[in-house]
Amino acid sequence: MRVHIADHQLISHKLTYLRDKRTDSPTFRRLTEELVTLLAYEATREVRVEPFQIETPVASTTGIKLAKPKPLVVPILRAGLGMLEGMVRLLPSAEVGFLGMMRNEETLEAITYANRLPDDLSGRQCYVLDPMLATGGTLVDAIRFLVERGADDITAITLISAPEGILHVERSLAHLSVPFTLVTGAVDERLNENGYIVPGLGDAGDRLYGIV
Repeated sequence: MRVHIADHQLISHKLTYLRDKRTDSPTFRRLTEELVTLLAYEATREVRVEPFQIETPVASTTGIKLAKPKPLVVPILRAGLGMLEGMVRLLPSAEVGFLGMMRNEETLEAITYANRLPDDLSGRQCYVLDPMLATGGTLVDAIRFLVERGADDITAITLISAPEGILHVERSLAHLSVPFTLVTGAVDERLNENGYIVPGLGDAGDRLYGIV
């Protein structure tokens, strides 16, 4: 497992306003999209490409294009949807699948309630979107789900992460044969007694879409 903390002033700037409880939902959504595009730039450094022959107005040359099969972007419902637009802005030709997972607030375990993914992910690079890595249970289950379907390279993108969550993911996926990378905007101090990240940014889903 490789962890990349995207240490950039613009990322820290946008995170500051995301954390602010005075930031309203429309602004929160916009900042999330902008932040994810910055994180996606870091996360896609090793996206698979292949040579592509083109003609410029002056001469022939060989460039690159995304290799097939195309990358698969997997937002974790519902909060991960708020990250999707920022990701596909950078990777417009990527395919999108959805995975519905939620945390049981009593056991803190992840429950899968929806799946809109191809049955066969053989040879696919997958980019998992989830705003926060708190306890790590949801992300571990999502990674295992994708690996079982054949994904052979997985990168998770989170806005913020907790040290406890990172440790749990690392231990749980220690024997994973598939390369896994975590790209995050910041690693916060800790989890509180309710499993929320401190200082965190609150409930990302509620701040994106309101309380339902």
